[in-house]
Amino acid sequence: EVQLVESGGGLVQAGGSLRLSCAASGFTFDDYAIGWFRQAPGKEREGVSCISSSDGSTYYADSVKGRFTISSDNAKNTVYLQMNSLKPEDTAVYYCAADRFFCGSSWYPDKDYGMDYWGKGTLVTVSS
Repeated sequence: EVQLVESGGGLVQAGGSLRLSCAASGFTFDDYAIGWFRQAPGKEREGVSCISSSDGSTYYADSVKGRFTISSDNAKNTVYLQMNSLKPEDTAVYYCAADRFFCGSSWYPDKDYGMDYWGKGTLVTVSS
């Protein structure tokens, strides 16, 4: 059974940090790129960051560039999202998702790539 399980969400004050984890199982992790997405109340889902399976390249939405860092521990089949300098506008449910070919230099955060697998999400709330 394929599973993507997010954890690490919570309530944090503006300026604080959180680290999200995405634990994957049930598929060949090394063959899939992993992305983080988020959906704020009343808004469309948007891409936050992704990490390529081919060479570990990372890509970020402009809104989080310089504040968020995506990384992968292939030995643990886990992808992390370190979020620093959090802002109230970062409040959202954060999801990780996997697909083979979506993450590259032409990755567009708002495009629907029809990801193969999705997690159920973890809520991040940033208070002002």
